[in-house]
Amino acid sequence: MDFAKRRILGRTGLRVGPLGVAASFGAPASAFEEAYERGCNYFYWGSMRKKGMRDAIRNLCGQGKREDLVIVIQSYSRSVSLMQAFFKRALKSLDLDYADILLLGWHNKVPANRIMDEAVAMKEKGLFRFLGLSGHNRSLFPRLNESGIFDLFHVRYNAAHRGAEQEIFPHIQDVDRPGVVSYTATRWGQLLNAKKMPPGENPPSASDCYRFALSNPGVDVCICGPKDQVQMREGLRAVELGPLNPEELSRMRKIGDYVHSHSAKFF
Repeated sequence: MDFAKRRILGRTGLRVGPLGVAASFGAPASAFEEAYERGCNYFYWGSMRKKGMRDAIRNLCGQGKREDLVIVIQSYSRSVSLMQAFFKRALKSLDLDYADILLLGWHNKVPANRIMDEAVAMKEKGLFRFLGLSGHNRSLFPRLNESGIFDLFHVRYNAAHRGAEQEIFPHIQDVDRPGVVSYTATRWGQLLNAKKMPPGENPPSASDCYRFALSNPGVDVCICGPKDQVQMREGLRAVELGPLNPEELSRMRKIGDYVHSHSAKFF
């Protein structure tokens, strides 16, 4: 497995780098632009939309690189009257006419018909190209995949939360499969916390956490949420180092099991 190579994001047909980047934690535009130059083109404009990614997207598009970017705009809206307006506001802030992906955020059951109808209407207007969904109910993804409506899924997957290995990945591997993007690779930083490690274990690096997710063939892209240039470069090390070897995987699973059993549960 060569992490550095672009891969196809499931049925979208989009070519993406393995490490995606999120806007929420405040990294400057220069960090995102460096990530792009090193192969990262999946830009996730999520719930906390900081100016660093905004400026990076504007700069890169100004350099004629729009067609190489995969720009994701997330919508948490449950209101049809607000959903399209908020989406257009996000596009305007990025100086874009369209996004590549509309991600319906945090749905733990099938989205209401009114939301799906509005998404279809927005797609028909050319506001986005592909439809995705994120959520924490693992059993929902295989059922939604059967509908063929969604082009990709954002799923929680890390060394401490590995349920996707049984409940999602094996069940969506049809020929025309959806793309899979993983998030919370560090379990909100707990996998990096020395105080939460098994006795005698040093904490893994953030890049090890990203490598863990990307070592699973069911994952196309792993999201990295850097707060500065240093964290962005640590994330990029995952691409340089490639997949974990069997010994490293075993260690990550051991740490993940300990963190899961000694921390507040979240599914």
